[in-house]
Amino acid sequence: MKIRIKSVNKILLLLFILFGVVSIASVVGAANISILNGIKIIASQIPIIDGLIDLSGIPDSHIFIILNIRLPRIILALLVGYGLSIVGVSFQGLLKNPMADPYVIGTSSGAALGAAIAILLKLNKTILGVGAVSIFAFIGALLATFIVYQLARVKSKVPVTTLLLAGIATGQFYTAIMSFIMVISSKDVTSIVFWTLGSFSSRGWNHVQIAILPIIIASIIIYIFSKDLNVLLLGEATAQNTGVNVEWVKRIILVTSAFITAFAVSVSGIIGFVGLIIPHIMRMLVGPDHRVLIPASGLMGGIFLIAADTLARTIIAPTEVPVGIITALSGGPFFIYLLRRTKKVI
Repeated sequence: MKIRIKSVNKILLLLFILFGVVSIASVVGAANISILNGIKIIASQIPIIDGLIDLSGIPDSHIFIILNIRLPRIILALLVGYGLSIVGVSFQGLLKNPMADPYVIGTSSGAALGAAIAILLKLNKTILGVGAVSIFAFIGALLATFIVYQLARVKSKVPVTTLLLAGIATGQFYTAIMSFIMVISSKDVTSIVFWTLGSFSSRGWNHVQIAILPIIIASIIIYIFSKDLNVLLLGEATAQNTGVNVEWVKRIILVTSAFITAFAVSVSGIIGFVGLIIPHIMRMLVGPDHRVLIPASGLMGGIFLIAADTLARTIIAPTEVPVGIITALSGGPFFIYLLRRTKKVI
C-alpha cells in the first residue's frame, strides 16, 4: 500500500512539473507574455473552467501566438517525448538490453529513407494537412519494422539477438541508400539533414490531430502488458513457466512500439536519445516496476522534450536549432556513461 501511495505521489509530482514546464514554454519567446496571462489563455481552452477565465486586457496577438503557434508545438513535443520514452521502456524490458531505444529495430532509418525519397521527388502535396515528407516517413518506418520482424523470425519465434542483428543490418542498408540519394541530389542535402535532426518548427494543430490518438491508444496497449514485461525481466523461460505467452507479448510490444515510433517520427523527424536516457533516469527514481515506470517515463519524456524544444527555439533566436541536436548533446554523454557502466559489469 505504501509503495502504491509513493508511486501515485511521484506521478502527481511529474504532472505538477509538466504543468510548470508547459506554462513557462508557452510564454518564452520574442513576444513579452507574462506567465499568468499564458496560464489564463491555456486554461480558457479547458471545457470545465473556460467560462471562469477572463481574457479581457490580454492582447489578441498574445492569444493568437499561444493558441495557434506555441501550444500545438508544446503538445506535439509532449506527445512525441511521451511516446518515444514509453517505447524505450518497453524495448529495454522486452530485449533486456539497456542500450535499446525506439530506433533499435531500424525504424528511424526507414523513416529517414522515406523522407529522403519524398524530398528527392519534390512531393509537395498534403493529406489531411500533413505533408508528403511526413507521410513517406511514416510508411518507411512501418515498412522497415515489418521487414526486420520478418527477417528476425525463426519458425514461429523471434529471438532477441536475431532481432537486434536484423535491425542493425537493415538500418545500415537504409542509411547507405539515403547517403546515395544525398550524393546524387546535392541540392536537397540540407533539407534531408535538417529533417533527420528532428524539429517541431512550423508544426500545427493538424499534426497534433494526426498523432494524438494513435500514440495514446498504443501506449495504453503497452501499459496493459506491463505485468508481462515485469515477468520477462526474469527471463523468457521463467515467464513461459508462469503462464506468459512470450511470443504473443513480443509481437504486441513490437507492433505497438513501431506504430508509436512511426507516428512520432512522421510529425517531428528523428529525435534521438529520448527513448534511451529517460527510461534509465526514471528507473532510478521510481524502480523497475513497469506499472509505474511506463507512465512515469512517458510524463518525464514529455517534460524533457518540451524543455529541449523551448531551448532549441530560443537559444540563438531568431535562428532555430533542430531539437535533435539538443537531445543528442544531452543524451550523448549519458550513453557513454552507460557504455562504461556496462564494461564494468562485463
